[in-house]
Amino acid sequence: MKSLLGVWLLVVAVAIVAVGVSAAPPMNILLITTDDQGMNAGCYGDKLAVTPNLDRLAAEGVLFTQAYVAHSSCSSSRSSILTGLYPHQNGQIGLAGSHPEYAVKPGIPTLPALLGQAGYYTGILGKLHVVPANLFPFDYAWKESLLNPMLTRDVRKMAELAGEFLQRAGDKPFFLYVNYFDPHRPYDAEANQCKGLPEKPYSASDVVPFGFLGDAASLSEVVAYYNCVNRMDAGLGMLFDQLKKAGKYDNTLIVFLSDNGPDFTRAKTTCYEAGLQVPFVVKWPGTSVAGLQCDDFVSEVDIVPTILDAVGAACPLVAGRSLRSVLQGDTPKDWRKDLFAEYTSHAEIHFYPRRSIRAGNLKLIHNLDAVRKNPVNRRGIDRLAGLKDESLRTAFETALHPPEWELYNLDKDPYEWVNLAGNPEYAAALNKLRDMLQGWQKKTVDPLLDPAELQRLKKAHGL
Repeated sequence: MKSLLGVWLLVVAVAIVAVGVSAAPPMNILLITTDDQGMNAGCYGDKLAVTPNLDRLAAEGVLFTQAYVAHSSCSSSRSSILTGLYPHQNGQIGLAGSHPEYAVKPGIPTLPALLGQAGYYTGILGKLHVVPANLFPFDYAWKESLLNPMLTRDVRKMAELAGEFLQRAGDKPFFLYVNYFDPHRPYDAEANQCKGLPEKPYSASDVVPFGFLGDAASLSEVVAYYNCVNRMDAGLGMLFDQLKKAGKYDNTLIVFLSDNGPDFTRAKTTCYEAGLQVPFVVKWPGTSVAGLQCDDFVSEVDIVPTILDAVGAACPLVAGRSLRSVLQGDTPKDWRKDLFAEYTSHAEIHFYPRRSIRAGNLKLIHNLDAVRKNPVNRRGIDRLAGLKDESLRTAFETALHPPEWELYNLDKDPYEWVNLAGNPEYAAALNKLRDMLQGWQKKTVDPLLDPAELQRLKKAHGL
């Protein structure tokens, strides 16, 4: 009798534990991107950026100070966000639709597909801008914004549709991919104020030029940029309110980042810091340490393995790794000590491949086709005559006619104005970084490690 009673009690105990485990709701996922936003947010020390909602998210989660995209151009960067692979691995080496070879390869697993298979209700607001679309299946989509992402400047509408998505998700775990167009160009009247937001737009007398642009900056464009950032943050607050209203905020992993740096000279579509380094904030309930500032090197290729880790789903072979440990403030000893990035193309006419590595305070850029002029004339890069600062003039000239190798000491030269590649004092460092960069290309099977492939691609671009 005692034996049977013991067995019965054991069964009951196991059942109670099992009920407790099954009763824990699965983690929801909210992945938020902005378009062309640099390190401009209050939580990153920028006093012109009025971002109380992003700042609050950073206080509740982890703020990364050394976060990088894999490719400073929209489609390619977003392909890495959604596959965990570098663009040269997944195939999206330029803007979606601008060249037949700019597309994700068939059979590559993507985040919406993987989460859909795991039982998640999936949705997208704003741009996808990665092809082919059938590799990125979503149950819910604001179809108009897929075609016209500028519609997402109406951040009230974004929040309203997020609420609709949450209602449709019901009790199912969800993955919502929210993509704000701000602070992307055009910098027109709507950029400065859309639907009454921001409530207090800046004027030219309120802002200062970006440090990496010096006296080359157009203050009217800087004004519009900040107004876009401030409106986006107002939208974040509305979005988070929808989560809280639905009772989902406390059980949702929130990832926030920009797809690349701002669309100004020597930023977007380059391998310079202003193009690659982005704001990156993660709040993982029950895992991330609230208010932690993390200085570890992280990349957007870490997003897929992190999310799949959070939901308990198997992760395919990717280039990144889960951020679970670093979010807990317990960085593994084998965590990356260097960061790699690339640029191959933007629109078809912008084909100009380069690869880069950052290791400690040093940054090396390899321009693979330095025999020709850089075709990526972003915002007047060839207008040198009016620049007063000689160092900035030299930096613009380097960007326009790059040598094969560029080496920068970021501690002494954070805006990468002085190329040290020809400096004998840095010869050993350059050789070491060059070997590390080529080692990464071999490990990730970079097609452009083969000169013949570069020539083939040039011919495919009419060069």
